[in-house]
Amino acid sequence: MKIHEYQAKEILDKGGIPVPKGVVATTSEEAAAAGSELGCSVVVKAQVHAGGRGKAGGIKLVASPEEAGAAASELIGSNLVTHQTGPEGVPIRSVLVEEALEVDRELYVGMVIDGSAGGVVVMASEAGGMDIEEVAEETPEKIVRIAIDPVLGLLPYQARKIAYSLNVATDQVRPVAAMMSKLYDLFLSHDCSLIEINPLVATKDGRLLAADAKLNFDDDAMFRHRDLAQLYDPEQEDPLEAEAGKFGVSYVRLDGDVGCMVNGAGLAMATMDVTFAAGTAPANFLDVGGGADDEKIAQALKIILSDGNVAKILINIFGGILRCDVVARGALIAAERAENGMPPMVVRMLGTNADEGRKLLEESSLNVTLVDDLNQAALAIKALG
Repeated sequence: MKIHEYQAKEILDKGGIPVPKGVVATTSEEAAAAGSELGCSVVVKAQVHAGGRGKAGGIKLVASPEEAGAAASELIGSNLVTHQTGPEGVPIRSVLVEEALEVDRELYVGMVIDGSAGGVVVMASEAGGMDIEEVAEETPEKIVRIAIDPVLGLLPYQARKIAYSLNVATDQVRPVAAMMSKLYDLFLSHDCSLIEINPLVATKDGRLLAADAKLNFDDDAMFRHRDLAQLYDPEQEDPLEAEAGKFGVSYVRLDGDVGCMVNGAGLAMATMDVTFAAGTAPANFLDVGGGADDEKIAQALKIILSDGNVAKILINIFGGILRCDVVARGALIAAERAENGMPPMVVRMLGTNADEGRKLLEESSLNVTLVDDLNQAALAIKALG
């Protein structure tokens, strides 16, 4: 689960991480009042769940309360399009009006769950700022990575190593090391999947501040954090992805024309590869899981069909807990409800009740091509054009 920058900074502030002075505003009048309250040059920052705001015009430096109000008026109610959003962008409902900082250096620190390391990995770089993605791609040696032992935690020498890697002033080594320890405590106590401060700013007056912050949380841990769950903003999610979440379906919208439905993440990746092998591309990643009933299958197909780019459907099911006849019945229910009809389908079913499921589809009026393996699936998808 993602949250807005201002919410992340409230959490960091409570955890002892210094942040700039700021006020959230949902109207131009509130933004102007915030600029007056701060009494200095301010930055007006669009609050959206996407990076790249600066390059996309979502961050504006202004010199007066009137300019803060005008900037907020321009941003609030619009959609911001960045390299991390789709072409339609994401809606701006609020802005963060924040003190403008006299920046000496922009640094980067982050923590993320790394499966290969079996725990949390700290990343740090003295080349922070808007171009950190390019730094990671072109000069990865500028990013220091330290794996944290899940039993021992972040050790003092590791925290100091991070501080030294940032090449900060001698009198800032201890504050940076202490900040990293606090960040790790926050990471654990809030069940984070990501903490990112970019930039961590060293100001000309000697302060270290989290000038921007991103916190993501483990969805499966939200039952332990009712307060955090309330911070969820569904408007920032793709509507189809938000709808899928209501039914417990894992769905990610992509830009192809083959709607894919599978059970199991690994099988989903293989199914997406099949679409590429057929010379097409997947319209989505969709995993219905192992315990789906026919209604959940029908809802999953409805979500797939809600994407106007979908011209054909590939269903790839390995029946275990999820029976193939349940999938077939769900497909028939979805076809009955489809306002514009069901597009051609290629279906591969193996496992529990596969014969029953195939028979249900064969005897239906649907345009279905039944296949036995992934090579046949690729050929069938390609034949549909």
